[in-house]
Amino acid sequence: MKITVAHSPDSDDAFMFYGLASGAVQVPGIEVDQVLADIETLNRAAFDGKYEVTAASFNAYTHLVDKYALLPHGASMGDKYGPILVAKKPIKATEGSGALKGLRIGIPGKLTSAYLTLQMFDPDFQPEIMSFDLIQQAVADGLVDAGLLIHEGQLTYEAEGLKKVVDLGEWWFEKTGGLPLPLGGNLIRRDLGPDLMKKVSKMLHDSIAHALNNREAAVEYAQTYGRGLDRAATDKFVGMYVNQLTLDYGTRGRAGLERFFAEAYQKKLIPQPIKVEFV
Repeated sequence: MKITVAHSPDSDDAFMFYGLASGAVQVPGIEVDQVLADIETLNRAAFDGKYEVTAASFNAYTHLVDKYALLPHGASMGDKYGPILVAKKPIKATEGSGALKGLRIGIPGKLTSAYLTLQMFDPDFQPEIMSFDLIQQAVADGLVDAGLLIHEGQLTYEAEGLKKVVDLGEWWFEKTGGLPLPLGGNLIRRDLGPDLMKKVSKMLHDSIAHALNNREAAVEYAQTYGRGLDRAATDKFVGMYVNQLTLDYGTRGRAGLERFFAEAYQKKLIPQPIKVEFV
């Protein structure tokens, strides 16, 4: 049976799937086809159930629980770091201060967890949707007042002369007493049935474990998706988002996700309360 696994064309996601891409992890009877697209495109595709397995933002997952189940590994979490709001000029902002009121802020999509987290921090701004890899330049060019950076932009914005307004991962860590900020996870379509879901789940777990156990080769593979990052920066970025919380949510990861969903629902930013359950 062919299973399509969809994920972002980023170094951290590439690292996770190194075991599959290298052929080191195989399951008899299952053929894996990988599809790469930016996270907002994957979020939208999941509404149609396009792929059997897909990376998706936890924000999007709140709309997809009837169609997809949450896999117990593959999560991207910011452990005292996360999406960063940047601007050309310093902006002082604290939670709910209204400092963002009226600002045009470039965001990587309305279904991203980065956007949802920024709404939790301060909802009073004007979102401007654009491709995640164009936001940094848009801020530098003055096309928007500020921009919400994900992926490699979190490491490179200072070199472009941009100023940090808030690191949402730092803010969340302090707000929650040390919990990681959940950003995205791997989902699997429920119509595959329990047995196949568990088999595919183990396959993806083994792919991540293989990458972690063969880090040098996996980072070399991931660097081809790093959009200009050198090896050291690729290794740093991969380490931020592929770690023990990726292999297994654990107590902290699960608590972070439960708190994330609870806060978002309390603020009426997601459509329903979400119970955290895994395949």
